[in-house]
Amino acid sequence: MAIRTFKLPDPGEGLVEAEIVEWKVAPGDTVKVNDMVLEVETAKSLVELPIPWAGTVQELLVEVGDTVDVGTPIITIDDGQGDAGQADEGKAAPMSVMPPVPGERAEPAGGSASDAILVGYGAKAGATARRARKQANGRMPVSAVPEAAPARPSAPTETEQVAAQEPVAEQSEPTPRAESPAPAVAREGRPKAKPPVRKLAKDLGVDLWAVQPTGDGGIITREDVQTFAAGASSPAEQAVGGPGGRSPHGSAYATGERETRIPIKGVRKMTAQAMVGSAFTAPHVTEWVTVDVTRTMELVDRLKRSREFSDVKVTPLLVLAKAMMLAIRRNPGVNATWDEAAQEIVQKNYVNLGIAAATPRGLIVPNVKDAHAMTLLELAQAIGQLTATARDGRTQPAEMAGGTITITNVGVFGVDSGTPIINPGESAIVAFGAIRKMPWVVTDADGNDEIAIRHVTQLAMSFDHRLIDGELGSRFLADLAAIMEDPSQALVWG
Repeated sequence: MAIRTFKLPDPGEGLVEAEIVEWKVAPGDTVKVNDMVLEVETAKSLVELPIPWAGTVQELLVEVGDTVDVGTPIITIDDGQGDAGQADEGKAAPMSVMPPVPGERAEPAGGSASDAILVGYGAKAGATARRARKQANGRMPVSAVPEAAPARPSAPTETEQVAAQEPVAEQSEPTPRAESPAPAVAREGRPKAKPPVRKLAKDLGVDLWAVQPTGDGGIITREDVQTFAAGASSPAEQAVGGPGGRSPHGSAYATGERETRIPIKGVRKMTAQAMVGSAFTAPHVTEWVTVDVTRTMELVDRLKRSREFSDVKVTPLLVLAKAMMLAIRRNPGVNATWDEAAQEIVQKNYVNLGIAAATPRGLIVPNVKDAHAMTLLELAQAIGQLTATARDGRTQPAEMAGGTITITNVGVFGVDSGTPIINPGESAIVAFGAIRKMPWVVTDADGNDEIAIRHVTQLAMSFDHRLIDGELGSRFLADLAAIMEDPSQALVWG
């Protein structure tokens, strides 16, 4: 038989490592060319990796939770071709399965022309040292198959809650549960949970085997993990701190370790580096404007009732996004970037609108490509797809590249405004604050003033003062406010 070794592909964009999130195969499984065999997390996204050969899985060389370098062997496959295929050990290749660039030839994943070719896989040398596998806590290597393992208890069936929820989801009260069983040395299979739920459990230090599932088919939901984390994670903690792990002084904190250390990696690490680079490179200026958005709220209500918008989510954010397209057309200088190397200001004649999204993996900023050319309905569909993909943790690096200007919707957290940091490679970002009912001075057609209850919000804009001066920034923000105050203004400027 011919054993082929598949190495961690190159994710591109300067990324050199990835964390193993989930294996979708086990030793002995049969795979076909381009079957997805595992899911990894880079500093920018979750990526499913296909296998470039058909055959039988021999061994998984790394475990879930391991962070491995590009070029590290991660899985071996018996392709059943005898000695003919043994010379090829699998090259480190790009992760994204994208069509080849015109004029470029896709390289075979193997060394032979007869090997199956996976589009986007090219030859790139990488490290060949095998990473040591974890043996802590009595866990067996992932390639070992336990001879006997305790059966997973069946779970009550309820309607499963959506795994990736709004960023400010309310936690449910802890429900009584049975004592957590002592962890077994080896278990067969894995607890059923979606990747965002596994990430949440990892961040909270929760062993998914100890969580009682409530989702359909025994799936562990986000609420299950949060409920478990809210109480004591073991009978020993309950004995020390009392019911729910509370201390005698009434503290809600568990009485275990007094500190929790969370590794800085993945999206959080990349975000930290980008924000530091932006804050200390571009001179930030932030301006605010308070706006009566009552007529925008009335427009949103009408759109929600219209047949054309019945299948999409309509929110004030959609109106702001469209307003930004019109304001950029009137003030194109804000849609630009500073090229330090060339000593040029690069003005973009297109808009890739970034929408900051809070996800279980951290804050990411995917963007709607060519948002300037979209109708209001098309923009609603694009934003809906973008946010759904982000919350599922499926945003790809290409979807976060090439942004030109960004919206951050801090209002969903009940925050009035802020001083957002510009996304690297851009020159402006707009913060959309909470919409509140407030007393407001309204002037009628006869010029009489009266106080009325209106919907009011704040817009804040941070911009790079190297290329956007106070006049340009103020005119752009004033145009945004004018459309949000009276959406019919779009008919005049559109």
